[in-house]
Amino acid sequence: MKSIFIDKEIKYTGHQLSPHWIYKNFNVKGSAIAGFIGPVKVDLSEMVDIEDVINDEPISSDKMLNFIIEDFDVDLFNMVCIQRLFICIIKEVLEDFGAAVKRSGDDIFYNGRKLSVSIATKSITSSLIHTALNIVNTGAPVDVSSLNEIGIVDIKTFANTVMEKFTQEIEDMVFAKSKVRGVV
Repeated sequence: MKSIFIDKEIKYTGHQLSPHWIYKNFNVKGSAIAGFIGPVKVDLSEMVDIEDVINDEPISSDKMLNFIIEDFDVDLFNMVCIQRLFICIIKEVLEDFGAAVKRSGDDIFYNGRKLSVSIATKSITSSLIHTALNIVNTGAPVDVSSLNEIGIVDIKTFANTVMEKFTQEIEDMVFAKSKVRGVV
């Protein structure tokens, strides 16, 4: 699993949750995670979470830390497991920064308000995750918490810490499945 932090601002619209987006735009081949900062505006027509579409709950925020993960080796169930692992890693890093956060499924909460959005899906060639954390409290359709509220201002360092821990965990898992002797 490779990682890249993209230094330019990118507005997340849902189009980035597509096969080979990281490769086509940033020349990172294979399974990868990309982090970037930008506003989020996902119209219902672009949303892959059918429950949010049914409930008429589009996603928007003035500024979020976004992550796109693409993996070419896992099915959707296992990508949901990876999504939950990723959320747990984010929670750990937030706790390392001193934040008392709670996790429920693939959501992270701070002071009872939602800090994150996350979805896992499948394409023809890969499985994909989009996870984003509010950097500011503005622009969302509901009352949310934010990284700034927690006191995290160096977003790039925070993002790189999360991605480093995630890629290390994936590498450790790949090694763990290759180091055991089969049983009969």
